[in-house]
Amino acid sequence: MRAVTVNDVLDGHVALDIECLDRIYLNAYVPTLQTSAQVAAFLTRHLGFPFPSPALFKQLGDRFRRSVRAFADTGDIPWVTFDKHDNKLEVMRPHLARQAATGRSGVAAVGVAQEFQRVWTAYQRQTQTGAAQFSFTKADRRVTCYYFYLWDADFGPAFVKVCAYFPYPAKIWLNGHEWVKRQATGAGIGFAELSNGFAACDDPAALQAICDRLGPGHLNVFTQRWLSLLPLPFGQTDRDAGYWWECSMRQIEVSRTLVFDAPRHARGFFEALIADNLDIGRPGNVEIIFGRQIRSTTKGVFRTAIDRHDNKGVVVNVFYKHSRIKQYLKDGRAMRIETVVNAPRDLGCNARLHNLDELQTKARACNRRILDAERVGQGCVLASPAFERIAHPTVDTAGRRTRHFGSAILGSWPWSAPCAPPCWRPPASPTRACAPWLAVCSAPPTATGR
Repeated sequence: MRAVTVNDVLDGHVALDIECLDRIYLNAYVPTLQTSAQVAAFLTRHLGFPFPSPALFKQLGDRFRRSVRAFADTGDIPWVTFDKHDNKLEVMRPHLARQAATGRSGVAAVGVAQEFQRVWTAYQRQTQTGAAQFSFTKADRRVTCYYFYLWDADFGPAFVKVCAYFPYPAKIWLNGHEWVKRQATGAGIGFAELSNGFAACDDPAALQAICDRLGPGHLNVFTQRWLSLLPLPFGQTDRDAGYWWECSMRQIEVSRTLVFDAPRHARGFFEALIADNLDIGRPGNVEIIFGRQIRSTTKGVFRTAIDRHDNKGVVVNVFYKHSRIKQYLKDGRAMRIETVVNAPRDLGCNARLHNLDELQTKARACNRRILDAERVGQGCVLASPAFERIAHPTVDTAGRRTRHFGSAILGSWPWSAPCAPPCWRPPASPTRACAPWLAVCSAPPTATGR
């Protein structure tokens, strides 16, 4: 029976191959509040206070807290207090489903949590005159964060998280696949869903074109639209003065999904893949996959980890600096490759949102190269009938075994145990590949052998 390789499965049994932005997690920050001088200018020149006191942070934060509570009460929006062990998305899922059932964009619920955030704090300095002076510096503090869980007509489920302490850093989470699904539905393209993906499509080329269209402009429109609708610590006057949020990339997942024509091909392919690629996270291999030069002085993590989950199967993680590639079997019928970029500079990109297209191009190349490496890795498997005839003896009608030219060479190749051809005489200089079979090689020939 012929061995089935990665190339056999990829070349003959892939029904759909789609590349798309997956989970998107953005930082929102106010560029004009990133230095101590800018903080002092905001408190004095913009707000008009006589001197920049850290006591003002609490006043501004309390005003923001009251506005959020009033927003929830006025709109009859559920108020959820998170426990530190809660899975926030699971807790909010019923509220999101209820809002989705209306078919209208809206805030499904407001969640409240205590979390560590990078905020401004101040220390009083002693002066010769006795006048109060404060030194502003950033520090990690445990503060209140508000999660506005949304259902958006274009992006589906999402959330905007806003810290209740100055300078009010925010986070935005959304999903590229959800946007593509809604665009495909609007274009009349029929498809079947995977969990967070596509299982089948009537027009794969048109679907891929929609995936390619999603870019920083769409994300910025989503962000600014919702920031203008939610209760926030900055108003229109602050925005006109330049105190408003801009976005940068915190975590971007770029996925490639290969859907197989039969679940058995997906399972067989993935199990074989794991055994053959445990060392793909070595620095030299990672350098090829991520397209970044690695020297002996390069800092970061370079390794492969195989995580086994009872209900979700096996996940291959290839780590590179702060980022990684995940490869796993999805819904029992598709292979998902995800390049998860936690620091855009890992791929040589800047973090501001307008660099998303460049980042996505490089991440897609990572997804392609890891698959290319896996193809090459199984390119030497003993799978061709021609190699079978060369490597294995044949038996003629008289029961005599014939050893073909080339079997001695093939017998010394470093194949794994299941693929190693049997030897009938001990080699002149046993190699490492033959070592496990020295006992067999040294056995005397049978009556029918020669």
